[in-house]
Amino acid sequence: MKLQLNGAPIEADSATLSDLLVAQGYGEARVATAVNGAFVPATMRATHTLNDGDQVEVLAPMQGG
Repeated sequence: MKLQLNGAPIEADSATLSDLLVAQGYGEARVATAVNGAFVPATMRATHTLNDGDQVEVLAPMQGG
């Protein structure tokens, strides 16, 4: 299926957001996620089904001041 990940087109076989994060190398990293502009909490990633054309954003926290 074709997705947008952080604005870049990708081809993925991941059924859920959790599967996509693992496949893209995020694994258990602490990140914030959104699909089609809607926040998806970490507790919902394993059950959040992805669809062709979804826009996925993955944001890592930044340190510094």
